[in-house]
Amino acid sequence: MKNNTILNLAVIAILSLTIACNGAAQKADSAEVKPLYVSEPVDFDTDDPAIWVNPVDPAQSLVIGTDKDTNGGLYVFDLKGKIIKSKTIRGLNRPDNVDIAYGLPLEGKKTDIAVTTERYTHKLRIYALPDMKPVDNGGIPVFVGETGEEFRDLMGISMYTAPDGKIYAIVGRKTGPKEGSYLWQYLLTDDGKGSVKADLVRKFGKYSGKKEIEAIAVDNELGYVYYCDEQFGVRKYYADPAKGNEELALFGQGDFSVDNEGIAVYKTAGNKGYILVSDQGSRQLKVYSRTGNNKSPNQHPLLTTIKYSANQTDGIDVVSVPLNSDFKHGLLVAMSDDKTFHFYKWEDLAGKELAVNP
Repeated sequence: MKNNTILNLAVIAILSLTIACNGAAQKADSAEVKPLYVSEPVDFDTDDPAIWVNPVDPAQSLVIGTDKDTNGGLYVFDLKGKIIKSKTIRGLNRPDNVDIAYGLPLEGKKTDIAVTTERYTHKLRIYALPDMKPVDNGGIPVFVGETGEEFRDLMGISMYTAPDGKIYAIVGRKTGPKEGSYLWQYLLTDDGKGSVKADLVRKFGKYSGKKEIEAIAVDNELGYVYYCDEQFGVRKYYADPAKGNEELALFGQGDFSVDNEGIAVYKTAGNKGYILVSDQGSRQLKVYSRTGNNKSPNQHPLLTTIKYSANQTDGIDVVSVPLNSDFKHGLLVAMSDDKTFHFYKWEDLAGKELAVNP
């Protein structure tokens, strides 16, 4: 899709908004969008999904979701939401969030990985895709040396792949310091024996102290990390540790009924697109400009609100590449509080207001 076409669609989207009494932008007369599929249920409590796009055959892509319990797991689903039992990992100690990275060199071979945070062991658990083979040598401890209550209880994670190919994990926790070291960033490499090791490269990120920071998303192409400081706003930083720890933006304040929770980036042609944030208390997604506005790339206006069926959504993930005949323009997966994940066609969510990749 041409850049000017996307711009025109964005203008149409803005013109179609109505302004609610609290000043937040809302989609006019919006009907609730239904998922194409609802996944088979997990045992305990769904929390966060991640989508792995199969580089050989996108129709064989996978959705990986956490089951948040002291005897929880990483569930692996096909694109119809069916559990793939042979790939599902059970017996994890309260896994919270999960994310994907592509092409980590292990034993000389580029390996795609799924990384989850295991809250009560304070470890990252890492699995090679698509077989879900563990490559973490039993788990990688993080936030080592922290002594504050719940300062090591892992929650959010997002993977960053730098232009030079280096792969980083950006990790959050249940609570932490407010002064700018809430998130820790680790460089992931081969330990020389085919397993992953993690080296701490920086501590960054402000925290309001209002609730917690769980959902994190990285925009690899533009080089930014976003995270939800719940009940406060969405914060933005550089993903590259060499670019420093200055906060670039704080947006979304006043837009959410309860918690700003799950966060993901839908990418369109020309590095355009949208930042999606779940409004946990209202069965809806808030949609912000990925590239800012005419004044600044760090001013992210609210474009619209999408009402959907997922309830009390903690985590979301989205891809904009075509996967199969069901998901020709991408897939959004949202956690719902009935132990399931909802699978949405992007064009159903976008409607007539948001751009759809060809």
